[in-house]
Amino acid sequence: MTESPMTRPGAGRTRRRGAALEEAILGAAVDELTESGYAGLTMDKVAARAGTNKNAIYRRWPNRLALGIAAYRRLTTTAATPDTGGLRGDALEYLRRANRHWSSPLGAILRELLAAAGGASEVLAQLQDQSGDAVAAPWLTILGRAVARGEAAPEALHPRVATVAIVLLRNEFVVRGVPTAPDDVLIEIVDEVYLPLVRRRGPAAG
Repeated sequence: MTESPMTRPGAGRTRRRGAALEEAILGAAVDELTESGYAGLTMDKVAARAGTNKNAIYRRWPNRLALGIAAYRRLTTTAATPDTGGLRGDALEYLRRANRHWSSPLGAILRELLAAAGGASEVLAQLQDQSGDAVAAPWLTILGRAVARGEAAPEALHPRVATVAIVLLRNEFVVRGVPTAPDDVLIEIVDEVYLPLVRRRGPAAG
């Protein structure tokens, strides 16, 4: 008697490949990451949750850290750039948003990833699409508005200048290991470093 498709072992289950399988693995990794943090993320748990095997995961992500980073990126969303009508207000609001994120459970996952990477450079490069563009873009938008209002020098529109404030805040978490930055630290970063830098920056004297 010929065996019908519905009586074969595993019948009724479609074998996923390509993008569908990758999506299932990432979804499982996101669930594990949010439930157990990076410390509880294992290839075995993700494979079981995704209904696949570890080899399928390793073909796409070479190690647990790479998978954790990919899952974290799936969890994060790009927030709208603040527009308070002034440079100081925009800079402070954006720092406060970043501070809330890094102080949240999701931020705790980020700190775990940073610790697992043995430093900020490797993981940040992957979290930022292999460049600093994702970090610099909103700050360049903020500065562009400020230049148009006459609040900042046009020469300040440089990625390294634009991102000084967020880099200083990041150092509070990565270098100093604080769980959250007090608001007076954010105000100090903006008032004592960021605003003087972007307002006084001009062409080098000939």
